[in-house]
Amino acid sequence: MSPLRFKPLLIPLSVLAIAGTAQAAEWNMATPYGDASFHTQNIKQFAEDVAEATDGELRINVHSGGSLVAHGEIKSSVRRGTIEVGEVFLSILSNEDPIFEIDTLPGVAGSYEEAMTLWETTQPMIAELFAAEGLIPLYAVAWPAQGLYTRTEITDPEQFEGLRVRAPNINTQRFVQNLGGNPTETEESDIPTAFSTGRVDAMITSSATGNAMTAWDYISWYTDANLWLPKNLVFINQRAFDRLDEATQEALMEAAAQAEARGWQMSRDNNETSLQALEENGVSVVAPNEAVADALQTAGDRLFADWQDRASEEALELLETYRAGLEE
Repeated sequence: MSPLRFKPLLIPLSVLAIAGTAQAAEWNMATPYGDASFHTQNIKQFAEDVAEATDGELRINVHSGGSLVAHGEIKSSVRRGTIEVGEVFLSILSNEDPIFEIDTLPGVAGSYEEAMTLWETTQPMIAELFAAEGLIPLYAVAWPAQGLYTRTEITDPEQFEGLRVRAPNINTQRFVQNLGGNPTETEESDIPTAFSTGRVDAMITSSATGNAMTAWDYISWYTDANLWLPKNLVFINQRAFDRLDEATQEALMEAAAQAEARGWQMSRDNNETSLQALEENGVSVVAPNEAVADALQTAGDRLFADWQDRASEEALELLETYRAGLEE
């Protein structure tokens, strides 16, 4: 008996093409912040929104706490396409262009409304710089205003002399040096160890970070100085985006817009609950006295003057545009 012969199934090339474009994509995202951070919580909701809006055609796996890529390597990893999505503290990129540190200049934006206006004003230039490296910014979210965590109350500017202060970016390091302190670069996940081993005596960060890291385990005072409202930026690889079909691209960008709006509100809400949590756990939350406030202002003025000397004409013009808009 001769063996059975099956006729090959002929599938039109057009159908194969459609099947190819409909293939689901799975992306990896790196963030340096832990699961307790409201930024990470917002990102996870963003990933869920993307999966739902695309019926699972695009899934984003969130790797938090620096578990996938170290903070300083996230941008380059996304640029190379090793991962598709990343989140960074925007001002850690200040060595690439001073525009990235504009939101860490004291006195430039002292409220959420001003911080959002600053982002809207500078976003086109930042997007252009990212585009030159094959990257697309998706959205940015501000942290609550930065303050100073210390073991003892700061009542005299001379207490800044020699103080070892955790400073997460170059601009904050310069600010600490202007105060007379010694800046140290410590990732958020390493803060408790840095305090327990004596590598740092203090840190400049937000109420949110202090709450997420249970700062009351190693400090007793939080000076709510309202120094600046820095931002985190979430961005993607351009080539990965281009491989998505148009409907998926639109769904991704819509989810990003929702994440930005939700994230800013989460930041506001988190600031209130975090300040309350600090006090409930024994941290004294105080405003700086006049002498300390003057020292902070002087250090900030020197920082701003230095930034002006380094910034491009475009960056300086954007700052003037931003300030003019506030006066209208």
